[in-house]
Amino acid sequence: MVPDVDELGDGDGDPVRVARENARRKAEAVAATDRGAAATVLAVDTIVVLDGTVHGKPRDIGHAREMLTTLSGREHEVISGLALSEGGATEVVDATTRVRFRDVQPFLDWYLASGEWRDRAGGYAIQGRGAALVAGITGDYLNVVGLPVAALLDLRPGVLDAAR
Repeated sequence: MVPDVDELGDGDGDPVRVARENARRKAEAVAATDRGAAATVLAVDTIVVLDGTVHGKPRDIGHAREMLTTLSGREHEVISGLALSEGGATEVVDATTRVRFRDVQPFLDWYLASGEWRDRAGGYAIQGRGAALVAGITGDYLNVVGLPVAALLDLRPGVLDAAR
């Protein structure tokens, strides 16, 4: 389900708090629906942060070009907030991964033409063509993809045992 919530963004404070609060809002909005009330709800919010500035999803191709050019040749953080709502209670954790971009100029037009930048925090998807933009990472690759499984397991340490 896609929740209808007002998300925090750049200028709304500490980026880790922004990602955590957005995830919490999403989880609680879904949990408040008829379908979500009796369910376990997992919500994730992922943001890209460079020099303390939050880079969410680009508005259009021009904004994506600007965003990717700003990230070019630099290191940024990908921060995800995960919220798990169940039985009226919500737990929230976060994960941070450092991503180092190469000079994106040789790849920029090709990448933008792919359309992969749409609906992606920071304007890229590391699991697709966006991998060409990345020189390296420090931390959880799956966090950059958008679901930090290690952080999810921190929320539910026995989840793998329960799935067997």
